[in-house]
Amino acid sequence: MVLRSEYPDVPPVDLPIHDAVLARAAEEFGDLTALVDGVTGAALSYAALDRASRRIGAALAEAGVCKGDVLALHSPNSIVFPPAFYGATRTGAAVTMVHPLATPEEFAKQLRDAAASWIITVSALLGVARQAAERAGGVREIFVCDEASGHRSLRSMMRSTAPEPVVEIDPAEDIAVLPYSSGTTGTPKGVLLTHRNVSTNLAQVETLVPNQPGERVLAVLPFFHSYGLTALMNAPLRNGATVIVLPRFELDSFLAAIEKHRAQALYVAPPIVLALAKHPAVDGHDLSSVRYVLSAAAPLDARLAEACARRLGVPPLLQAFGMTELSPGCHLVPRDAKNAPPGTVGKLLPSTEMRIVGPDTGEDLAVGEDGEIVIRGPQVMKGYLGRPEDTDAMIDAEGWLHTGDVGHVDADGWLYVVDRVKELIKYKGYQVAPADLEAVLLAHEAVADAAVIGVTDGAGNEIPKAYVVRRPGTRISEDDLIAYVAGQVAPYKKVRRVEFTDTVPRSATGKILRRELRARERSSTTP
Repeated sequence: MVLRSEYPDVPPVDLPIHDAVLARAAEEFGDLTALVDGVTGAALSYAALDRASRRIGAALAEAGVCKGDVLALHSPNSIVFPPAFYGATRTGAAVTMVHPLATPEEFAKQLRDAAASWIITVSALLGVARQAAERAGGVREIFVCDEASGHRSLRSMMRSTAPEPVVEIDPAEDIAVLPYSSGTTGTPKGVLLTHRNVSTNLAQVETLVPNQPGERVLAVLPFFHSYGLTALMNAPLRNGATVIVLPRFELDSFLAAIEKHRAQALYVAPPIVLALAKHPAVDGHDLSSVRYVLSAAAPLDARLAEACARRLGVPPLLQAFGMTELSPGCHLVPRDAKNAPPGTVGKLLPSTEMRIVGPDTGEDLAVGEDGEIVIRGPQVMKGYLGRPEDTDAMIDAEGWLHTGDVGHVDADGWLYVVDRVKELIKYKGYQVAPADLEAVLLAHEAVADAAVIGVTDGAGNEIPKAYVVRRPGTRISEDDLIAYVAGQVAPYKKVRRVEFTDTVPRSATGKILRRELRARERSSTTP
């Protein structure tokens, strides 16, 4: 059964991403504040942001950056990140974002795969960028956002008098962004997102969760990730909001920024929701300015969401669902939703279709049945860079993108995500979702964080094992937690092993890095 969005279709946005975001914003909101450094208070107006991106684009073009090139943007969040990004796209180059914590070899691998010729970095990361460029080869120049001897600075490039580049961009075909994603296989691959993909997804998103001119949005999730790039940079800047930029998540600075800058909108991932719901530091700050909170990037337990909303005194938390290959969104809980069911990740965005299919059979399933979520719409990526077989495995001949996520839809069209297809634990033929068990564990007052993976027992069965971070001052035991979970789930679902740990490995957007836990498990059991 093909499910279609209940919202009217939006026409494809056939504009380069810099025009889709800044053209109207610079004209209508020129005097409004676009970006604020949440630490120093430095700010850029919309007029200044537009001017900076144009001058950077002109200087990059004068340096030789041109259409067809790939530029690697290697930086934590800052108020220079957006003008650097839009300046690069004005040259016709595609931007591939690099994790600031990438090692030289990881960085070099991405440079080689993307065939990147240029790097924009920051002085603090310059050593890594230089090593990566040397290992990869083919990098023509490294620019810095701030200042570093021997490298051209974007600060000085903002004063360039070079002419703006005149570039013919085909939004339907030309690549705007080349993020790297593990998809459903675990191997990082370059995701080809066209200008039309990302620009149209902005129009889809703002139908359900619009940003308002002057609304203060706190940007702590990384711009280098597709969630942060869309929800915290492109979407708010397209609509005249003020983006308060933090370089990384640290709870104290995050809470202080909300209080100091009177942030109204928080876009977060589940680990931040967990902190807002449970950490005692929250009580020491005035967070009364917050109007709504939206969580995405990983499953969020309904009870944890409710605890966070109650503590902050805000409406029920909104959720969203998508993936890098979807530019990145396909579902949202509308901001004006009345009585959205707990735990839902939302409804289909405009111009989007969905099917729920059996993971093994590919046959359509009925309402309420768990299966793989497959999506079709204008936000579906062009493909994987240089990987036609992986592209064909991800997007079938009819244009359906197979997300690898398991979920079901109810009679009213609300989607619920259960887990990843490849992360489901199969205990004696029963499917167990790690996210379900993690939600139960996180509800325990002694648990600060938790992750569950499948491990093999002595009889060769796959069983659930929990890695648990204790809250300071608590003494919960393995047996206590096993009994606690067993009292709340079906017998086949119960956790059968617990290991206490100092931290749960997570990505920059809060996804549990189960592969690291599996590697730890393998190393601990290898003779």
